[in-house]
Amino acid sequence: MQITIDSGMLRLLALALVMFVLILALLAKPLLRYIIMRITNDAMSKLLTEKYTENLAEFLPSLKRFSLLNAIEMSLRAEEGKVIARPLGTPKHFLGFENLMFQPHQMTKLPLPESTQLDMTVVIGPKAEKPLTIQIPLMIGAMAYGLALSEEAKIALAKASNKLQTTTCSGEGPVLPEEQAEANKYVLQISRWSWGERTDEQIAAAAMLEVQMGQGADIGAARFEADEMAGRAQQLGKIAPGESPVSYPAPPGIQTPEDWPDFMTKLRERAKGIPIALKLMATDHIEDDLAAAVDLGFDAIILDGAQGGSHATVPIKQDDFGIPSLYALIRAKRFLKNHNISLIVAGGYFTPGQCLKALALGADAIYLATIPLFALAHNQGQKVSPWEPLTTLLYYASPTKTKFTIDQGATSVANTLTSMTLEIEEAILALGKSSLKELSPNDLVALDPLTAEVTGVKLAYNPPNSKGKAKRLTFKKPTPL
Repeated sequence: MQITIDSGMLRLLALALVMFVLILALLAKPLLRYIIMRITNDAMSKLLTEKYTENLAEFLPSLKRFSLLNAIEMSLRAEEGKVIARPLGTPKHFLGFENLMFQPHQMTKLPLPESTQLDMTVVIGPKAEKPLTIQIPLMIGAMAYGLALSEEAKIALAKASNKLQTTTCSGEGPVLPEEQAEANKYVLQISRWSWGERTDEQIAAAAMLEVQMGQGADIGAARFEADEMAGRAQQLGKIAPGESPVSYPAPPGIQTPEDWPDFMTKLRERAKGIPIALKLMATDHIEDDLAAAVDLGFDAIILDGAQGGSHATVPIKQDDFGIPSLYALIRAKRFLKNHNISLIVAGGYFTPGQCLKALALGADAIYLATIPLFALAHNQGQKVSPWEPLTTLLYYASPTKTKFTIDQGATSVANTLTSMTLEIEEAILALGKSSLKELSPNDLVALDPLTAEVTGVKLAYNPPNSKGKAKRLTFKKPTPL
């Protein structure tokens, strides 16, 4: 039997469906309100009447004493009773560059036009036989293959550094041949691991060597889990399967401080004229460390303040070791004033303004790691979100690292650092200068007494002299019309 439905019946059915939906909506709204009200009232009643020992609100006064991060890390420690490895550095905030402001002249000296040719080049290790010249004052910092980043991420960073005509650094992990081949200016770290001595072939392909003693978030010996380095990084590092590599207190060949002169003599011979830098965690012993570096003939210092990040170091080293980047920069610059040694600073530099202020205070270049790390994942986060953090695209031990697109990541890093450089250039023009070398602390004022005391920069609420007199120009009389 065939049933025929005419257009009139269809309209009636549609009308009935609409009426049903409207009735359902009218009933659902008060029902939903009733359910929410019951849940809310029940929750509020329990919060406001139950004893503290049985009350969820017990957690609130605890969070006034410690943070949610503290609570999470307590739980992570309780899970396995092992050292926890926190990525990306300390959440603490230290005195920084926020209360320093640039002060351009306006009437007595004009800003320079946009067409001005700016000299943004930096020479690292000018006293070396083969100094390192980079085209921008921003360098891609040390991020280790295997111990932290994947092959794909390291190759992308190398490609970006080539586009920018600046450096990228091997970090403390095994050398990845493809990364070194992609980078035109490759900084090879002489690191504190069994593979850290490096081969003559690896050194010959480097533009600078970096002897690593510490960094902002890490110093001293530490163990790395074997399974997290399994695969090619394990092979390149010549680590036996199942072996957990352990870092040394100093690079291979340094057992006591007395070993440094012989170590440097041999390394200098192997370097064949390229600069040798020393990377340090900034501490209150900074002058002693720099004095030793000067005596040993290092060409550059890389100084990592307490804000420095790391892929996997213990919270106590991140939160409770070292001194902040600004303090370190000022003390190092004062000590190195009469020495022809380049100063590269790192740790907590996230904006063009912070970088330019550090350059004005005497740094020769800025090491950036967190900025290029997050730039790598730009527009690729949808491959892992919302279930994983963006950085799982980049880590060596991550199963999602193969989803990362190398060329896209390289372009994003190059774009990010190019944008930062363009902002710096615009600021330099506004200051009426045509070169990084013309910058000085006199271009800055401090907004508070502590920042002024730390940096030696003038307080903004004090005029240049005690009487507040202005520097006056003598204008020529206008030519009559």
